[in-house]
Amino acid sequence: MVYCGKPSRGCQMCRTRRIKCDETKPTCNQCAKSRRICPGYKDEFDLVFRNETQATERRARKANKKALEQKYGKDGESSESSASSSSPASSTDTWIIPASPQVPLEDQAACHFVSNYVLVPPQGSVRGYMEFLIPLMKLGNVPPHFRYAFDACALASLNNRVGTGNDFEKEALGKYTKALSATFAAIQNPEVARQDTTLASVLLLGLFENITARQLGMLAWGSHIEGAIQLARARGRKQLRTKVGLAMFIAVRTQMIIHSLSTSKSPVMGADWWMNDTVRDEHASDCQRLNIVIGELRAETNRLLTTPTRSPDHVEKVMDMIKRCQAHDLACANWSKNLPDHFQAKTVAWEDNVPYGDYTKAEVYPGRVDAYQDLWVCSVWNMMRCSRLVLASIIVRCAAWISSPVDYRTTPEYATAARTCVDTITDIIASVPYQLGWFSKRKDLLERANFSSGFGCGEEDAQKGLGGYFMTWPLALIHGQDYITDSQRAWVQGRLEYIGNQLGVRYAHMLTQLNVRVPSMLIRRDGLVANPFPQAHDFQKLLSGRLSPAAAGAGANDPLHQREAMQRETIQRQTAELVSKAMGTSGKIDEWTAKTWLQLQNFTTTTI
Repeated sequence: MVYCGKPSRGCQMCRTRRIKCDETKPTCNQCAKSRRICPGYKDEFDLVFRNETQATERRARKANKKALEQKYGKDGESSESSASSSSPASSTDTWIIPASPQVPLEDQAACHFVSNYVLVPPQGSVRGYMEFLIPLMKLGNVPPHFRYAFDACALASLNNRVGTGNDFEKEALGKYTKALSATFAAIQNPEVARQDTTLASVLLLGLFENITARQLGMLAWGSHIEGAIQLARARGRKQLRTKVGLAMFIAVRTQMIIHSLSTSKSPVMGADWWMNDTVRDEHASDCQRLNIVIGELRAETNRLLTTPTRSPDHVEKVMDMIKRCQAHDLACANWSKNLPDHFQAKTVAWEDNVPYGDYTKAEVYPGRVDAYQDLWVCSVWNMMRCSRLVLASIIVRCAAWISSPVDYRTTPEYATAARTCVDTITDIIASVPYQLGWFSKRKDLLERANFSSGFGCGEEDAQKGLGGYFMTWPLALIHGQDYITDSQRAWVQGRLEYIGNQLGVRYAHMLTQLNVRVPSMLIRRDGLVANPFPQAHDFQKLLSGRLSPAAAGAGANDPLHQREAMQRETIQRQTAELVSKAMGTSGKIDEWTAKTWLQLQNFTTTTI
């Protein structure tokens, strides 16, 4: 043995990268920050001394040759031969740590995806998410459309979180393309279309769109969710008889609620069809029933406010809508008062520092920080909070429509809604650190609150993609609220960027570019219809003129027709300006997405 001088005590990864290692054990912080697998540290004795014998040298060369062949094929073998021939044979051997076994890429991706997006319910609990994927993956003969969809999501997830050193985007897109083709073929067969794996494949395809943001806007995700809804409808009540079938049905229902609230489309089949005989957790089910009704109220409000008439009958209907929404909001508030202890949030910290004064980089917004029993409970709470924000928007829009041309911000409905929204936004912001894994650094706070780490899908301390996935919709919703402060909006934008960059949910990037303000833009949108006839008596007069024989035969030169044409042109221009403002200047938001958030998909000027 010979002494080789003072060795580097850093981990093998830092030595390879030629950076200073902080030598934290068992995993150095440099590897943790860059999300690399830390190979650990060599034994200090082996670093300092080397045993040099010819026998060990031969074994080392043989192992090195085999490793090169596996990695580079025959080229590795020739490289090893040339290296051996060019260097003189040594009379001594080197002690070498054997290389760790190579895990196939598909297995790495699958493990990463399951640990980040599959929330396995704790023992004796039903609080899970996409847990149905586990038994489906264990089937003896996994259908190709399901396998392709799962692999596409797994590779996309691994690609987004590992970083630029590993580019699996092409592989993920290739699997996605195959999954689309195979799933389409499966749906054509009525028997295969009703199988669990087919519905699971469609849900995975929707998740892929959120992970990758492969297409601009919400169109791709929305089409997959609408397909999942139709499959769940075709499968009927029979799907509720199995544990996997019920779990998938609830997953579709959850996505349907988000789709309904974000597009203002009325939920298909109604609340009773979605809720009867589907209760796994009564508190979550009560929440989702209230959410579905809000989707119905929003769709009905859009129909009411796109009618230009301001007859007493119609005004009465709008006033009745305000009362119905206020009663429903009270029911939502009462829901939160009757929850058991394991559903309650606890304030575990108060933060008042913003690093370098930059809100976009802060992990915690100044104020209180709440903790929850697990990610699932927190997601249920935030779904209810988002629904209350939507309800408040409906109430203010109706009040503005009735009070026009008086400023709607002077109405009592606006004052009440503003207080509710400010409090709700604060509650959502207080939940973000928990959902995005901040407590993995502050486990003492959770232990003091008698809570777990919150991750049912694995024991690792790293932030989970599922938490970012859950938070994308609530953060996007409050980002566009009129009631949010500038510093809150900057912080929310920073958290969405973090979800896109660090947690791998790339769709969050796109949502930061959306320039929607609610309810003010929606009120302006409603006014595009009401503007031509702001006064009831004017409308009645114009209507009488339109129906008179003289007006009917006057032709295009009639002043009434000319006025209508000018009004139509004005509305089209104002609508285009509103959509353009919502799209922003980044070019990342398409017109369909902007119109979706502004509830303009079905809005036309032909109603005038």
